[in-house]
Amino acid sequence: MKDISAHMDKSVEAIRNEFATVRTGKASPALLDLIKVDAYGQQMPLNQMATIGAPEPRLIVVQPYDPSQLSSIEKAIMSSDLGLVPNNDGKIIRIPIPPLTEERRKELVRLTHKIAEEGRVAIRNIRHEANKRVHQQQKDGAVSEDDMHRLLKEIQDLTDKHIAVIDQMLERKEQEVMEV
Repeated sequence: MKDISAHMDKSVEAIRNEFATVRTGKASPALLDLIKVDAYGQQMPLNQMATIGAPEPRLIVVQPYDPSQLSSIEKAIMSSDLGLVPNNDGKIIRIPIPPLTEERRKELVRLTHKIAEEGRVAIRNIRHEANKRVHQQQKDGAVSEDDMHRLLKEIQDLTDKHIAVIDQMLERKEQEVMEV
């Protein structure tokens, strides 16, 4: 049961991290977490190449550790699907966060619903695998029928609990995105 719970916790944490990368009206360094930069002949995560901060609610500042990578970082931000336009002053990159349009907000809400559904599916897959294991143990005689039913109920309770957490995160993120 601990193993199943740990797997489900990891799935919930992965969804939480994905939600952090969804843009809201406020500046957040987590917006740039998924951006990869062509540097030194390979793809590197932006957060390993620069310090990222949000000194104001509508501004993200990126300060590269290696100033020679400024243009490749700027290019990676522009080519991302975030719709951000970076300003480069030769030392740091400033990224103003424009207010979201109503259409873009609805699009982001659809995206958050998709992310949440992926999380629910992952949780259900873990439940399915756990149920298969319990049924197999019952067939092998390692678990009595009463214990099997008790374990299946516990697995379902764990599933319901983790899906409820994802639903709460979805609701909060939805409110955050729709907030003007």
